[in-house]
Amino acid sequence: MTETSRYLFIALSSIITISATVPYILDIVKPRIVSWFTWTLLTGISAAASLTDHQYAAGILSLSASVECMIVVLLGLKYGDKQFAAFDIYCQISAIVGLILWFIFNTPAIAVIAGIIIDLIGSLPTLKHAWEKPAEETWITFALSSLGASFAAFAASNIRITALANPIYIITINAIFTAVLLIRHKIPRII
Repeated sequence: MTETSRYLFIALSSIITISATVPYILDIVKPRIVSWFTWTLLTGISAAASLTDHQYAAGILSLSASVECMIVVLLGLKYGDKQFAAFDIYCQISAIVGLILWFIFNTPAIAVIAGIIIDLIGSLPTLKHAWEKPAEETWITFALSSLGASFAAFAASNIRITALANPIYIITINAIFTAVLLIRHKIPRII
């Protein structure tokens, strides 16, 4: 892959990822703020870890995802689901643990892996919300986030954890959210 095409993929990844918030803004849905705040922190940590390791495609994707998530958090403060349970506190503490692990081991790859595990845990409140109240989530936001991460994965300059783990995870988790939301819109509410 040429450097020009790599930069193009990175730019497309960022533009698509940040623009994924537009459907949320237009729908003014009720996001689970705790998940989106957790994602803001974790993608920020992943961005710092990947950029520290000179993995610019993954780092810029993570930074763009952090901006995307923060926009939803800010909107969610007015329109969102502000419930904060013990599980939500665990997710926030876990995000901080990921940052501490990075500093202790001084390895960006550990920060990325810890961030992905914690992100998955932090996704559970929103996944539950998507299953129970699919009309309060916007599937296209998750689909666009998955697409944006795909461009970052293609732009990776090598096969390293800091280059590919987060883009592949973002593709996967957002595809799961998209599928759940599309399926739940079609299934009668008795389930």
